[in-house]
Parts: sequence; C-alpha cells; structure tokens
Amino acid sequence: MAKEIVSRSENYSQWYNDLVVKADLAENSAVRGCMVIKPYGYAIWEKIQAQLDKMFKDTGHVNAYFPLFIPKSFFSKEASHVEGFAKECAVVTHYRLKNSPDGKGVIVDETAKLEEELIVRPTSETIIWNTYKGWIQSYRDLPILINQWANVVRWEMRTRLFLRTAEFLWQEGHTAHATSEEAIEETKKMLDIYAEFAENYMGIPVLKGRKSPNERFAGAIDTYCIEALMQDGKALQAGTSHFLGQNFAKAFDVKFLNQEGKLDFVWATSWGVSTRLMGALIMAHSDDNGLVLPPKLAPIQVVIIPIYKGKEQLGDVAVKAEEIKKELLKRGISVKYDDRDTHKPGFKFAEYELKGVPVRLALGQRDIENNTIEVARRDTLEKVTVPINDVVNYIATLLDEIQENIYKKAFDFRQKNTIEVNTWDQFLEAIEKGGFIAAHWDGTTETEEKIKELTKATIRCIPLDSGFEKGNCVYSGKSSDQRVIFARAY
Repeated sequence: MAKEIVSRSENYSQWYNDLVVKADLAENSAVRGCMVIKPYGYAIWEKIQAQLDKMFKDTGHVNAYFPLFIPKSFFSKEASHVEGFAKECAVVTHYRLKNSPDGKGVIVDETAKLEEELIVRPTSETIIWNTYKGWIQSYRDLPILINQWANVVRWEMRTRLFLRTAEFLWQEGHTAHATSEEAIEETKKMLDIYAEFAENYMGIPVLKGRKSPNERFAGAIDTYCIEALMQDGKALQAGTSHFLGQNFAKAFDVKFLNQEGKLDFVWATSWGVSTRLMGALIMAHSDDNGLVLPPKLAPIQVVIIPIYKGKEQLGDVAVKAEEIKKELLKRGISVKYDDRDTHKPGFKFAEYELKGVPVRLALGQRDIENNTIEVARRDTLEKVTVPINDVVNYIATLLDEIQENIYKKAFDFRQKNTIEVNTWDQFLEAIEKGGFIAAHWDGTTETEEKIKELTKATIRCIPLDSGFEKGNCVYSGKSSDQRVIFARAY
C-alpha cells in the first residue's frame, strides 16, 4: 500500500494535510472552506464527544439546543462581542419563496429581503442570553448549567482541515449563576475538565492559564485556556473557558431576585472545544508512517489480520480469530477482524498502521499449531510473540501501556522544547527554534502587539501555576511580576 505521505522533516504542513486525507479522516468539500468528515474521522470525534459529554453530565450539566440563526440586532447589544465577530460572520439577507399568489396554480419564484438580517451562528451567547431572560426570575432558578453540541460558522479566509474551517463542530457550555464567585468557580472547573480530558484521554500534556486582555474572548471579563505544543514547535489552543461577568445579562436585561430580595444581574460563563482537537490529536502524536492514536480514543483498538493459504487454512484461522475477538469484546476492547480476500496481509498492515490502530494481531495456521500469536504495537512499531491463551490479558495491559507511553513521549517533548529567556536576543533565537518560551512581559498591549508584529509570536497564556517571579520584560525592559508563555501558534 503506497502511503504517499511526505515526512515531517521535509514538509510538516504537507505531512499533516496528507495524513488527514490518506488516513480517511476528512476531505475538502465543494463549499469553500468547509470539510467532509469521513466515517473514520467522525468515529474519533464521536469518542471525544462521548467522553466529554459524560464528564459534563457528571458535573451536573445538561444538553440543550438553540437556533442556528441569530437576529443581527442581538450582536449589537454587547459592544466588544460584535466587534470581535464582525469580520467572521456569515449573514443571511434574503429568502427565496415559491408560491401561487393567484390561487390558480401558477408558481411564482420570488426572492425577498428579510426584515432583519440573520447571523449564522458563530457562537451562541446572544441567542442563549435572550432565551435565559424568560427562564430566570429568582435565585431559585439558578444555576443554569447547559451545554450545546452544535456546528458554528466563522468565515475564515485561510482554512485547513480540522484546524481552521469555515464551519466546524463543537460544544459550547453556557451557564448562569447568582454570584461572581460561583461563576468563576464554574469557569475554572470546566478548564480542569478540559485539561483532564486532554491529558488522560488524548495523551496530550497541556498548560493551564489565563489569556492576556488582548487575547480574551470577545465579551469576556477573563478567559482561561489550555495550550498544547505540537511536534513542529507551534502551540495550539485546545480549549477555552470564559468568565463573562454580567456583560451579557446586562445586554439582555437578565435580572433575578436574590436571597436578600434585591434585583441583580445574573453572572455568566461560557466554555468550548471543537473539532480542532482532531488536529491536535494528529499533530501531537503521529509519525511518518501515519496516525498514532491513544487507545482511549481509537475507534478500533485491536485489529486481527489472518495469514493463510487457501480457504481451509482461512477457516481454521477464522475460528481462532473469532474466539480472541469475542474475549476482547467482553473486556470492553474494540476489535476488528479483517478477513477481506481482496487485499494481502502486507497491504492491511500498512493500512492499519496509517490509521493508527494501537494494536495489530497477525494470526496464521502455524501460529495456531504453536499456540502463539504476533502482537505489534503502533506507538513504537515493536512486535512480540505471545501465547494465544495469554493474548487477551496481554493486550489489556498493553493498551494501558501505550496510552501512558504516548502521553510520556508528548510530555518529554514539551519539556525539552520549553525554555526560559531573559533578553530580546535570546527571545529572537528561541522563537526561530519553536516551542514554548517563558519570558517576562510588562503587561501592556503595546508591547504584546509589537512582539507579535516582529516575531509572529503571541502570548499563549499566563500560567496559573507558575507563581510570581520578579523580572524585566524581554522587549521593553520594564518591570514584570511573572513569566508568560510565548509561542507561534495555529
């Protein structure tokens, strides 16, 4: 099987694009900037979605759905919000209608202008807070803990499969609270959930931090984020959680009677991750042979490939393979037995290596006679021979080991590519090498924007756990209380 994947060292960007297409994850659609997520890619997204959905519900959240179309006037109610999304919005201005106005069956095809233009959902704060106004009257109605799984449209000019598309899938949580303390606690709780998911399921170590004022979500008081480092040394924002204060409650006049009998505006949060996580999963772990998937998110955790000559041998192998498959399924391990006679074993080996299946079993007549089976692991490409009687227990342990190894490899890479710098010359040298750069910043937007202009590096986050360390800004030389993380980013 010809993989036709450019190596990472030759062209990382092309490697990524090749891998997304060749591994059957997604492809570009006929609509500019939009993608078709193919069944294998969507199966991975379903695994991501299912685990996150469980984590949300375990913390008291429920799912709902709100309209795709949002009246344009809603966006004008929160000034910073409309400014933040003005350049990305797709707007519906007209509708088309076929009718018979004379009642005699003569069809008239009409195009008419909408009385009010509609925005195709780029995010749902406005439509949701307009709705919440009818739901909230008293502190007894709070908190509201709602999540929505949906698609959104942001009219991106430069698109890339999974990482940046005009339409993408995501979840967006929108919660309402009686106090700022409750809302801030919610914001941080959801950040922790995202970090736990990224590290324990995606196998990606992340930095938790706050965004600089310049990088905050439009309409937020504070934005928290998790930042991941990709193999090319660029950062990727993997999730955000926003403390919205009372901004949207004031914009939509959402008040409640508090426990003291006084009217107050509701406190809000919003938080979300998207199919961008698919891009992170690919770029954090995969190699020149194809995808490397963490077992917890792999649609197929084990594939069994028969090695045989003739139908008689295939029959014997199939019986044993089905026995192994049945036992693996009992252990909650997803498994596929690939007995297609249209492809040779070598083709299948390459195919499942490309698709990142964590464990591959090769089973032939001689293996059955010897009571052994070949086990290959995708993360290291190592092969071992184990007794057939022990293979189910061996695989259960191996999947955990692969999950841990994938995380450790990504963690070690991040550690190796995180550097502290103290001077502008050091910064310029480090940014060309890539990675996370921990440097002092004077806290001004002017300095932040100048650094971005000169180097294309942005402040990815102000780490939550770094503590305070006095120093001087690498660019301006002014005093600084804490290092922040700079990087070039997707």
